[in-house]
Amino acid sequence: MFNIILFGPPGSGKGTQSERLILKYGFKHLSTGDLLRSEIARQTPLGIEARNFMDKGHLVPDEVVIGMISSAVDNHPDAKGFLFDGFPRTEKQAEALDNLLKMKNTGIGVVLALDVSESELVKRLLNRGLTSGRSDDTNEEIISSRIAEYHKKTSAVADYYKQFDKVVYVKGEGSVDQIFDALCSEIDRRLS
Repeated sequence: MFNIILFGPPGSGKGTQSERLILKYGFKHLSTGDLLRSEIARQTPLGIEARNFMDKGHLVPDEVVIGMISSAVDNHPDAKGFLFDGFPRTEKQAEALDNLLKMKNTGIGVVLALDVSESELVKRLLNRGLTSGRSDDTNEEIISSRIAEYHKKTSAVADYYKQFDKVVYVKGEGSVDQIFDALCSEIDRRLS
């Protein structure tokens, strides 16, 4: 089993690239954002709680996210690997994910970090907000708060995985195909 973390700030293209990587490599997609949005759409108690955090530009509590991931991994015992999209976001989550995967006799193969300028992120998120229905994509102040929170908390995730020599930075600006080719190159290097 080969597991990947696709890492990057909100609007960096994780969702777009995840879809393409899953089609090419047959990974199971674990997007905490998708899991949470599904709960929100169904207006479950978890979804309502998550929306309150997301609308304020805050992250959803760790224990909620780790529990969802554990269940998702258990539901796919024959997976070729998992692509973690938007998770982990803190060093504590990275440690919890590594511990969870170790208990399931697997681990993270590589962390692919998309590198995108802040001005490009804001532009992408405002554009996404026009069609996504996500209230956190329509307000530039909330977007800036999310990006600041990302940088404040999640740079520690890259530092955590750097100690295991698992982090690769990939330029996240350019055409979708150029970014995809760069990501595939890094994955192929580790699979061969």
